[in-house]
Amino acid sequence: MSPHLEKNVLAVLDRVVRVQRAELVRLARGEGLGAEEALDCVHDAFCTFLELALRGELPEDPSEHAPLIAGIVRNTARNKRRRHHLARPHIAVDTVEPSDPTPSSETLVAHAEECVRLRGCVNRLCKTQRTVVLMRLLEERPGEDVATTLGLTRGHVDVLLYRAKASLLVCMSEEEERSPA
Repeated sequence: MSPHLEKNVLAVLDRVVRVQRAELVRLARGEGLGAEEALDCVHDAFCTFLELALRGELPEDPSEHAPLIAGIVRNTARNKRRRHHLARPHIAVDTVEPSDPTPSSETLVAHAEECVRLRGCVNRLCKTQRTVVLMRLLEERPGEDVATTLGLTRGHVDVLLYRAKASLLVCMSEEEERSPA
């Protein structure tokens, strides 16, 4: 690597570290990691970035460097979470957490309607995705247990769950648009 390019890469990394460090840590935390693990992910991402620079594999356009590091942080965080079997916290489907100790009847009816819409969206999923959603989210079974029960790999179960959640999100937003206000 030429000294000019090395200086340029270090300048880019220095700028990204100062400007985006907090955002990158938030990104890793958003993937379900603790503060210390998130900081480790960001550090690992910077090391990977430097390795790419040393091999001459960085995009030529400097505006693509920050998104590249963000993608590396996201993937590193997901891999770390998978390796350590850390599940992102989730809220149970049937849980009502009202700000008032006594929710109004309209709030309860709206929540019940949302649960019915969600159940309808779950029923629209293919059989395998539906089974994974029911076992992982409703029964709160560990991913390894679900994988063993279904004869799949843990990674395949994770992919099925991710895709099912994306489908449910689309379905729920479509259902919300259709419902009368």
